Amino acid sequence: MNNPLSDALVSTQWLADHIDAPDVRVVDASYYMPAQNKNARDLYKAQHIPGAVFFDIDDIAADDSAPLPHMMPDAIKFSAKVRKLGLGDGVRIVVYAQTGAAMAACRAWWMLRHFGHQDVVVLDGGLPKWLAEGHPVTDAITPPRERHFTARANSFLLREYDQVLSNVTSKREQIVDARAGERFRGEVDDPWGKSGHMPGAFNLPFDQLLNADGTFKDADEISAAFKDAGIVLDRPVVATCGSGVTACVLAMGAYIAGHKQVAVFDGSWAQWATTEDSPVTTGPSQG
Repeated sequence: MNNPLSDALVSTQWLADHIDAPDVRVVDASYYMPAQNKNARDLYKAQHIPGAVFFDIDDIAADDSAPLPHMMPDAIKFSAKVRKLGLGDGVRIVVYAQTGAAMAACRAWWMLRHFGHQDVVVLDGGLPKWLAEGHPVTDAITPPRERHFTARANSFLLREYDQVLSNVTSKREQIVDARAGERFRGEVDDPWGKSGHMPGAFNLPFDQLLNADGTFKDADEISAAFKDAGIVLDRPVVATCGSGVTACVLAMGAYIAGHKQVAVFDGSWAQWATTEDSPVTTGPSQG
């Protein structure tokens, strides 16, 4: 485990040692972009860590009233969905992804924290590391036992469009964008139409916080990555990305580095680019 002092991660060996504990619940929260042409639920059914349930962010993490993908639902819908998966009060939730990069796993981790569940961790290295070490997988589905989930929304971890728009002028919070540099700078066509970034935003591609095997870098390396991108972690930070998933990798990275209240702009570039009159700029970050 690269981050033994972080309470947001567990190692594959830790999970192997505790997988049968009565207060541990394992969650596959995998998600693939449409262009990847993969079905995360089908892959879960083919093989998953024993006892794992599937957390579908396009279902659980979806506000039906919003035209954008996997927007944050209200507390009633979220608690109703997760309790049916056996996720609730009094258990440690271990979230993993089918790929080493923990993008959607971090999204599930952030959502559960937003709704007040603090004992939630991400499996460092995900399923690839689990398989590489010879730990077991199964195609057997274990029916979950429903468990009560007490939802208490933490507004400090969530930013909405109007708050981010106001921040363009006030600059009270630092906006850090997890997208690849060429998308941030507006050098390539963007799937959401407008190319570029929010005025004043910084760019820190999420993969710069990860090792080659998908595990997170250590706290010092992560702190250095934020600093090199121009971000002062002692000041308020809001993470954004394409549609609110990889931004959660930045939130996780900041947490590992000791800054636990980094917020996420839920609508991210999907909402910004498709909202009329949103200001957009191109080129490198101006801070």
